[in-house]
Amino acid sequence: MSKFSELINQDKPVLVDFFAEWCGPCKMMSPILKQVKDNLGDKVAIIKIDVDKNQALAAKYQVRGVPTLMLFKKGKQVWRQSGVLQKDEIINIITSKGS
Repeated sequence: MSKFSELINQDKPVLVDFFAEWCGPCKMMSPILKQVKDNLGDKVAIIKIDVDKNQALAAKYQVRGVPTLMLFKKGKQVWRQSGVLQKDEIINIITSKGS
């Protein structure tokens, strides 16, 4: 089992942020995701994946644009969206689809 598979196979929801260092909108997502983590604490795991350093993983999940957020529940993808989202939108998605 890959390290990524282990990470997304948790009991709590796992939010994965596929990003790139050169991506402006990705830089905007960083503080938003920190606020989400501050709000939800241990109820969610947030993982950042650099698409340039993890091209095979990005290809496996068909990430075509960054940022792309994916929510996993017990290893299954339950939601995905590309682009910048606001903190409250992300929290609503995690609490509605991840619990």
